[in-house]
Amino acid sequence: MLPLGSILQKYNINYHCYVHPENEEWTCFEQSASLDIKSFFGFESTVEKIAMKQYASSIKKGKEIIEYYLRELEEEGVTCVPRWSPCPPSPTKPMVPVVIPALPITPTITIEAPPESMNEIQVLCLDKLDADYIKRYLGDLTPLQESCLIRLRRWLQETHKGKIPKDEHILRFLRARDFNIDKAREILCQSLTWRKQHQVDYLLDTWSSPHVLHDYYTGGWHHHDKDGRPLYILRLGHMDTKGLVRALGEESLLRHVLSINEEGLRRCEENTKVFGRPISCWTCLVDLEGLNMRHLWRPGVKALLRIIEVVEANYPETLGRLLILRAPRVFPVLWTLVSPFIDENTRKKFLIYAGNDYQGPGGLVDYIDKEIIPDFLGGECMCEVPEGGLVPKSLYRTAEELENDEIRLWTETIYQSASIFKGAPHELLIEIIDASSVITWDFDVCKGDVIFNIYHSKRAPQPPRKDPLATHGITSPAGNNVQLIDKSWLLGQDYSMVESPLTCKEGESVQGSHVTRWPGFYILQWKFHSMPACATTNLPRVDDVLATLQVSSHKCKVMYYTEVLGSEDFRGSMTSLESSHSGFSQLSAATTSSSQSQSNSMISR
Repeated sequence: MLPLGSILQKYNINYHCYVHPENEEWTCFEQSASLDIKSFFGFESTVEKIAMKQYASSIKKGKEIIEYYLRELEEEGVTCVPRWSPCPPSPTKPMVPVVIPALPITPTITIEAPPESMNEIQVLCLDKLDADYIKRYLGDLTPLQESCLIRLRRWLQETHKGKIPKDEHILRFLRARDFNIDKAREILCQSLTWRKQHQVDYLLDTWSSPHVLHDYYTGGWHHHDKDGRPLYILRLGHMDTKGLVRALGEESLLRHVLSINEEGLRRCEENTKVFGRPISCWTCLVDLEGLNMRHLWRPGVKALLRIIEVVEANYPETLGRLLILRAPRVFPVLWTLVSPFIDENTRKKFLIYAGNDYQGPGGLVDYIDKEIIPDFLGGECMCEVPEGGLVPKSLYRTAEELENDEIRLWTETIYQSASIFKGAPHELLIEIIDASSVITWDFDVCKGDVIFNIYHSKRAPQPPRKDPLATHGITSPAGNNVQLIDKSWLLGQDYSMVESPLTCKEGESVQGSHVTRWPGFYILQWKFHSMPACATTNLPRVDDVLATLQVSSHKCKVMYYTEVLGSEDFRGSMTSLESSHSGFSQLSAATTSSSQSQSNSMISR
């Protein structure tokens, strides 16, 4: 048993009754409380919520008691009570103190947990607060799973302010890694960076499927299964994969599949509201009638493997069940090619039926209501999924045209990437003509730890030097590492620092702004963060020796976006700029403040 009192340093509730200062006929009842929480393993805010819930219950109880006695007076016909005034003390009779019974307070909350498991105590606190929410939106979670969700969400709140995915999305990544927080955090951060770089959150609003896909892509949404999951039907055997790849290219097909997954997430949210229970994944029905050796065309299989790789990395645990119907003899060949690229947990959700086996017991009717089984599978429901067919060769495009389109698709992003090496920072030049302009930035640390600096110079730096690592015998990747500050420049003389250095760790997302005071040249710098040398010895460490010999192993990577605004157009930090589109609109449950910044600079993580 762990009483709440052992967690609280001080928890006082005071009651006060007085005459209303503006109307003497009114009596005011006031209740106040003070709360001082001990350190409780990072769960102080949760304990505060519990205490506030208890305090609110006490207020409600006190109000009920007051209303009870007022009703008693009304029933006795008492409509006015004269103001009380203290009697002068009698010299012969000592005053007898009047004992006023205290208002009943909600009993102290106790939490039952094994004394050796503090994590269980933390989780039980949360369970008492969020049980209804968890049951309604997340489903059944063990105390340990709930604890993992809370801890990972807290870490994201500290490092990705204003852009926190919903709990359902975080939970998918935890389930994909069997609730190993470190592994789930790694793949989740990589996915968030990928979504941000390619603006995936806005895909449904910006992606317009080419006309060829409408006519020849044999897939579409079709009602839902018996569990309420959205149902997607793919007639893969009728699809001309070679024609689609030759007409559209691999990247356009990938974009289309991503839009299907984004639509699936949206439909899951809608079905959660409709059915009143958590629905976090969908069912896919794949009809392989017509599959033959032409579907094993090498570029087509390569495109399929690429799609599987991207979907597995960024949409884990979104497939609830995969029904493969009418698998022909050639299917084992295709399965041998693609199965190694599918996660083991996903493969367990595959149900494969050969021939007409799906029509019998244990078949399709066990998972899909009979009245919505598509007509081409022997049902009575008309299905609007295109029948496909061969793509006309007149729609084929040349390799050069496809390559240009693919470059355009994946460079339509406002973010740039840069590599930072030990001794070779990446620097960005911004020329400011009007003072009081606002430089804004938004960057993610994809790999390693970096130090972010902002400098000002009245003179323009020389053109960027090429191959900054040539002295080490290593060539810097072209276009993603630029150095502007010459080694002959002196800090405080040739240029000055206008912001305090900010250390940013791997996985962090940083947004901020700086109101410029002077015109001139501003330099944003991302610098490799070296760990301090050991202070107990002067001998060089093995790691340091290797670092000087293999600089390429000491590499950081950032993805950034900057913008210069007039002060009248500035609406806060980068997280609130509509032009940056840096928030996770589809996944974020939080919004950011757009109030006018009052400070000269602001950095938030």
